[in-house]
Amino acid sequence: MSENDANARYLREAIIEPAAIARARAHAVELGAAPVSPALGAQLSILAATTNARSIVEIGTGAGVSGLWMLRGAPQAVLTSIDNEPEHLAAARRGFAEAKVPSTRARFITGRAADVLPRMNEASYDIVFIDADPANVIEYVEHGLRLVRTGGIVLVPRILAGGRVADPVQRDEITSAYRSLVQETQESPAVLAALSTVGEGLLQLVSVRSH
Repeated sequence: MSENDANARYLREAIIEPAAIARARAHAVELGAAPVSPALGAQLSILAATTNARSIVEIGTGAGVSGLWMLRGAPQAVLTSIDNEPEHLAAARRGFAEAKVPSTRARFITGRAADVLPRMNEASYDIVFIDADPANVIEYVEHGLRLVRTGGIVLVPRILAGGRVADPVQRDEITSAYRSLVQETQESPAVLAALSTVGEGLLQLVSVRSH
């Protein structure tokens, strides 16, 4: 086993997931909703806490795993979560109720993110988390950077696409979109960009000026 493999295994086994989030994860797996890993969830919780988040937008609700992790770190935040699958949203509502999250702290919107995001107020959110429809990830990031306040953070999980982004032979549409996003954000003077290898990767973008 390589050092990288050993580290990855240790991370998978070391994170203790709260019971309510573990239940939401089980529901997500049943639905085929591909929840974020516990290691990535824990990092989301830390980011929500360190940014003192009060208002969060989530694109791609799944069964509520990522949303619950972020609210764990930001207990005063209000989460707006968007998904076009009513079954996913119903599971998330159940998961939030089981976790005893007050209904005033979570707003679930059924619809396509491309239709919902243009109607949201710009420079009004602390975190925008993008975990849906990888083919349109660049468009969603553009919306995210418009929606976050200066100093707010846009988060894109799975950015390494299971190792495909690092493999120059892989040139499918989604892999190419992720590569382009990484390159463009590294070169942009409007954001600070960092990559983490936790989970399948996390792109972190901090807005440093108004858009």
